[in-house]
Amino acid sequence: MQSLLGIFHYIDATQSSTSLRESFYVFPVVEGIHVISLAISVGLVIWFDLRLVGLILKDQPVSAVFRPIRPFMLTGFGIMFATGIALFWALALRCYASPFFWIKMVFLLLAGINIGIYHFTIDRRQTEWDSMTVPPTRARIAGLVSLVLWIGVIAAGRLMAYFL
Repeated sequence: MQSLLGIFHYIDATQSSTSLRESFYVFPVVEGIHVISLAISVGLVIWFDLRLVGLILKDQPVSAVFRPIRPFMLTGFGIMFATGIALFWALALRCYASPFFWIKMVFLLLAGINIGIYHFTIDRRQTEWDSMTVPPTRARIAGLVSLVLWIGVIAAGRLMAYFL
């Protein structure tokens, strides 16, 4: 993995990385925006996942729960990923050395795969089960897996902050 470490060294040595890392105002603002956008996007994902699992809003069709929150969820994710990349850029070498960074990346990758599987397979048949009080097993499993993975992303991210 020496070549990967070299990339992290390169990023860490860039002017933009140093400027962001050493900024008295910009770094904390980026970090604050990251946390707020995470709360919005992942909070809405958790809301939707709880409906998929069948724990809340059982009288509401899944599509009726998802439709109004989708734009806010996607906007929050966009901002969260942009600010996350900026935070990584500022702290690349510290991230490389942190096991929590790698755990977070694995959870993010798995969450992305889970989203893909849900949207490209299970969700395509949503019209058949949209109004069910408790969605089919595959949808409930996707929701439960999503809950676990996003909790893992948040936990690993918080632990990164304390051990960088």
